[in-house]
Amino acid sequence: MQNATLPDLLLEPLVRAALTEDLAPMGDVTCRAVIPAGLEWTAVMNARETGVVSGLSVAAMAFRLVDPTLKVEPLARDGDACAPGQALMRITGAAASILMAERVALNFAGRLSGIATQTAAFVAETRGTKARITCTRKTTPGLRVVEKLAVLHGGGSNHRYGLSDAILIKDNHIAAAGGVGPVLRAASAARSHMMRVEIEVDRLDQLAEVLAIGGADVVLLDNMDSATLREAVAMVAGRMVTEASGNMALRRIAEVAATGVDYISAGALTHSARTLDLGLDA
Repeated sequence: MQNATLPDLLLEPLVRAALTEDLAPMGDVTCRAVIPAGLEWTAVMNARETGVVSGLSVAAMAFRLVDPTLKVEPLARDGDACAPGQALMRITGAAASILMAERVALNFAGRLSGIATQTAAFVAETRGTKARITCTRKTTPGLRVVEKLAVLHGGGSNHRYGLSDAILIKDNHIAAAGGVGPVLRAASAARSHMMRVEIEVDRLDQLAEVLAIGGADVVLLDNMDSATLREAVAMVAGRMVTEASGNMALRRIAEVAATGVDYISAGALTHSARTLDLGLDA
């Protein structure tokens, strides 16, 4: 999925909103003041550090929305590795149009490339194991669809996109609904044949109860140390998909992957990724 794409129909509203935020209410007063009308220019988006690229298609859309006459030439693809000084995109056309779209294009590409780069670092720690790295719903409001796309570009996988994707029973659901048994029985009665059920546990006695009752497809093993995770995987013995979650910092990933879990979910992929340094140069 490292070359995954999304239709323009989904991307366009996000990019248009960002451009409107930047240009409203009076447009680019700097370009209007200092860039001669009709001036043609060529600019290149370059990587300034090592990483994994994402958001190039989003950046290209920013240029095209500002001025459909701009020629946008991709020099790399989302999901590609990049090195300092590597050219990622060439834009040719009206100088004022290029400069009006520059910041929005770089904001998207830098942010999403940072997520892809962070994800790739997590994925690298799982080599030699069956564990897969997945993201969470801890995304920037309004940008979930592109941030989860960036996770795919980094070699990770996607967890739920939203609350309607699957039944995920967390600790507060269990507390509010009266325990593991009541929530699993209610979920089993409410689910369609197409919907999976995942339940969170943070103790082995809870896991034993889940296994005895049945009705869940996935168990989220929350905030367990590696020894407990290993014991939990042995208890499950392949009867459910196992997901480790909670404080999954990069330094822990190799050790957690070695416990035999199927998935490791990390909010840090999206909420703590550093923006990759990209620039637009003549």
